[in-house]
Amino acid sequence: MSLVFFVVGTGLLIVGAELLVRGASRLARGVGISPLVVGLTVVAYGTSAPELAVSVRSALAGQADLALGNVVGSNIFNVLFILGLSAIVTPLVVPQQIVRLDVPIMIGVTLLTMVFALDGRLSVVESAVLLAGAVGYTVFLIRASKSESAAVADEYAAEFSGAASGRSDILAQIGLVVAGLALLVLGARWLVDAAIAMARAVGVSELVIGLTIVAAGTSMPEVATSVLAAFRGERDIAVGNVVGSNIFNVLAVLGLSGMAGGGIDVAPAVLSFDLPVALAVAVACLPITFSGHRIARWEGLLFLTYYVAYTTYVVLAASANDALPAFGAAMAWFVLPLTVVTVLIVAWREGVGASPEGS
Repeated sequence: MSLVFFVVGTGLLIVGAELLVRGASRLARGVGISPLVVGLTVVAYGTSAPELAVSVRSALAGQADLALGNVVGSNIFNVLFILGLSAIVTPLVVPQQIVRLDVPIMIGVTLLTMVFALDGRLSVVESAVLLAGAVGYTVFLIRASKSESAAVADEYAAEFSGAASGRSDILAQIGLVVAGLALLVLGARWLVDAAIAMARAVGVSELVIGLTIVAAGTSMPEVATSVLAAFRGERDIAVGNVVGSNIFNVLAVLGLSGMAGGGIDVAPAVLSFDLPVALAVAVACLPITFSGHRIARWEGLLFLTYYVAYTTYVVLAASANDALPAFGAAMAWFVLPLTVVTVLIVAWREGVGASPEGS
């Protein structure tokens, strides 16, 4: 029954996020907000609504490991799995200026979270700082969108051009938002309760469940948005949604969860391994911060390989498997090679003046 509730809860989160994004984006367009701003804020934040619902629900229930594991695991999943899969679909050449500014911001907020967590706890004050950062980041996005190129604006306009018009249409979109929120709340309750029951049944920690199964489940809206955008050739949307969602996860989801739960305890394993991995995968996005650079198909495959390796390590560590020492020795080089490879790629491309074209 726990598995059934987990699957149904995940489904409700996905449907709720879709309804919320659809209704909110059309309402935003109806009041004159540009498609670019809608895509950068409403859509990117809306796809993170499942993470917000699950982490806040977990924090309120006193399940700090699940709340934190969901955020950290989702950010790792978003970059390694979603960007990796999207890059395999089509090489991700991203001229969008905002994305190139967002990646250093993503690295910075992840590093800030690690600093806050050094004492083993994310306090209410520190959570409030993160939440204030979410507000500042949103203002930054709105202002920066005014300087975007016409080509990027047209890409977002093609995807998010629909606007609510007329009283009946506006009421219908409000109904979608309300229904989406209701499904998110119900889905979060079922998923969290089921995840806790499953963790106890199989003898693993709630942290492991949060880092893996829950993180993947709550990231399904990002999968749909980014992979479909990649299929359509909308590369800016494919990357921008992932990067924007990751920043929102750290600043808003973690911030609100910490405030709702009166602070969040940070497990030593998260501080020593999972947060450094999250920082490493954020650094792995650095190539797209340089004009004319891309995430090629082979780099996408590398991202997916690293996600499989990361998940395998988490599962082996949770079960104290006999293969853990050997695998752990290999994983000890996880963060460093990923960062070094990224830096070398960036340096090489800068040196040879690589063209953005090709696969």
